[in-house]
Amino acid sequence: MGRVFVHIHGRPKGQATRLLIDDYASRNLSAGIEMVVHKDKTSPSDYERRIESSGAELILLDDSGAMLTSMELAEMISEVTLSHRNLIFAIGPADGFSDKIKSGCKKISISRMTLTHEMATAILLEQLYRASEINKGSQYHRS
Repeated sequence: MGRVFVHIHGRPKGQATRLLIDDYASRNLSAGIEMVVHKDKTSPSDYERRIESSGAELILLDDSGAMLTSMELAEMISEVTLSHRNLIFAIGPADGFSDKIKSGCKKISISRMTLTHEMATAILLEQLYRASEINKGSQYHRS
């Protein structure tokens, strides 16, 4: 069974955003979706090296990436959990990912607008929770 991970660079600083992130990270655990926080002291290049060396399929959150619907994300999550591969969604450091890593990885976007990496984390975690609820057939998602 494949697993899904969300990697972020640095602990969210804002209290309200941190609470939202922690809430959805907790909800996602039952669906096998785990958040991994890399310490603030980890350099952006070390962060990129760590996520690239994991052996998992890597998807970067980047405003130039493809935009998915909630249903498309749910299908992607379903495929991963039914497979034996792992998937990492990586949210970049505050100044974004290097061109080197962006050129070799799949990218998705949650908005064409620029968001803080903390807000992007909160939105991604909510959408992953929604995807898992869609896959369960719950009433959380309404079409």
